[in-house]
Amino acid sequence: MKFQQSDINDSNWELCALICERIVASPQQRITFAEYMDLALYHPQHGYYNGDRPSIGKQGDFITSPHWSADFAEVLAEQFVEMWEFLDRPSNFAIVEMGAGRGTFAVNVLEYLQRQHPDLFKTLTYIIVEISPILQAEQRQRLSDIKCVKWCNWDEIVNNSIVGCFFSNELVDALPVHQFILESGQLREIYVAAETPKNEQEEINFIEVIGEVSTPKIAEYLDLVSIDLSASVYGDGYRSEVNLAALDWMSTVAQKLQRGYLLTIDYGHPAHRYYNPRRREGTLQCYYLHRYHNNPYINVGRQDLTAHVNFTALERQGELCGLDVVGFTQQALFLMALGLGDRIASLSTNDAEALDLATFLRRREALHQLIDPRGLGGFGVLVQCKGLREEEKGRILKGLRVPD
Repeated sequence: MKFQQSDINDSNWELCALICERIVASPQQRITFAEYMDLALYHPQHGYYNGDRPSIGKQGDFITSPHWSADFAEVLAEQFVEMWEFLDRPSNFAIVEMGAGRGTFAVNVLEYLQRQHPDLFKTLTYIIVEISPILQAEQRQRLSDIKCVKWCNWDEIVNNSIVGCFFSNELVDALPVHQFILESGQLREIYVAAETPKNEQEEINFIEVIGEVSTPKIAEYLDLVSIDLSASVYGDGYRSEVNLAALDWMSTVAQKLQRGYLLTIDYGHPAHRYYNPRRREGTLQCYYLHRYHNNPYINVGRQDLTAHVNFTALERQGELCGLDVVGFTQQALFLMALGLGDRIASLSTNDAEALDLATFLRRREALHQLIDPRGLGGFGVLVQCKGLREEEKGRILKGLRVPD
């Protein structure tokens, strides 16, 4: 694979040295790409999400839906309200946000619920699962005045204890992935090795090497999503990713959820589109200063690494763990069904005179960004459930209703 080059390599060289040490200490002087990606993103001191510069927002490397407008959180809050009602208004309802970023979504949801739905707000516990201490510190600062919020790691959430909704937005795409490649019709794995510098002045260069697959779970994953790489349409050199961490994440959520929903929003495809033979180089992307490229071996610890989500894998792993599929749709359709279209129409007719022109245009642009099918609007929205009675399963969530 030919990687895009850059005149500037803004790597965290302390992190590069640590990764190099891990590679040298490994039996074959190589590590899986999943291990490399995990270190690059989540190393406790030097990983991308634990770094000292903002990763999310206009000053960072990418912008997520909550940062465009409070409307994203507010219309989703209406879906949380309906879920609460479908569950017979439990007296202790939990929203568990996994990977809460800078806390923007949580602030907007909670302020909206407190203002518009005080009955639900009185019953609410808002739990944040956040592994980045840097982001958690910012979340705590933003949410310090809201008493129903608490932070937990997975071990602190008792199995089969949550009644409510687990929610994530652009979380699964950042889980570490294994990379594979076909060689002479055989499934092989892509590993990361290092060209060790001859002296302290030389930079560490990471390179790819190909070997046998590190675990049978990679082939089992492909079987799970009904992908046969031995088919003639897949030629030598075809490469892509397998997200075993997403399966583990799904299992963990299912263990913790007693009764309620799992709402996953992310960019990705069903398996047959994910592993389209024409997508020969996979879906891995790197984001650095709002630009994306395909070279994960530069800007180490300073750029985001992501791979598209295989929604078929989430659905089928969920089924194995006791989660039923409620529905799958696109973000644009989901948000429009929840009332975003009404907000756009209202803005066009009522707010143009009340706001100055620049503010009006910014707000209109933010709303349209959320439903742009070429961007955020094309994201997938997967809803799964557990512990619902048959009549409750028959109720169609507002975000999944098809307009007449």
